[in-house]
Amino acid sequence: MNIFEGFKIGIELLWSILAADPLLTLGIILFIAFFVIYEFIIKIIKEYRLKRSGIEEIDEMSGNKFEEYLLILLKDRGYKVKLTPKTGDYGADLILVTTNKKIVIQAKRYKKNVGVRAVQEIVSAQKYYKADECWVITNSFFTNQAIKLAHSNYVRLIDRLELMDWMIKYNKSA
Repeated sequence: MNIFEGFKIGIELLWSILAADPLLTLGIILFIAFFVIYEFIIKIIKEYRLKRSGIEEIDEMSGNKFEEYLLILLKDRGYKVKLTPKTGDYGADLILVTTNKKIVIQAKRYKKNVGVRAVQEIVSAQKYYKADECWVITNSFFTNQAIKLAHSNYVRLIDRLELMDWMIKYNKSA
């Protein structure tokens, strides 16, 4: 007997049990549906709480939570957004796609100003992901050196003030 025959026998056995007792079948379906609905509701609640975050909450978030917040915020702005893997992301945290361009983003949830390293990382990520644009978004501000390097490499910098402006517009629509 090969693996496919064993799988087939298992499916037939499961089907015969379910067909023999309709109440058992209904119970299993309701049990599965309950957990699917429960997970869906939990996801909606978490997303709602994240959506309602203010700048003070963002200042206390982890870097990963900040990336999740940006994902929701940027989706609301009309982008198709994807988080990159936590490791091996080549300097990009999010990838945005529109009908005619790809944008890579480095998210920096910092207590101090963001320096040149973030700009260097996103420029290399732009080349790796073959993106049309690259941005660095922070809840803070940028050093003068980072601003100069970003300007010479056509990197868009979104600082605390612009992020707060996006958040205000987003919360009005939410």
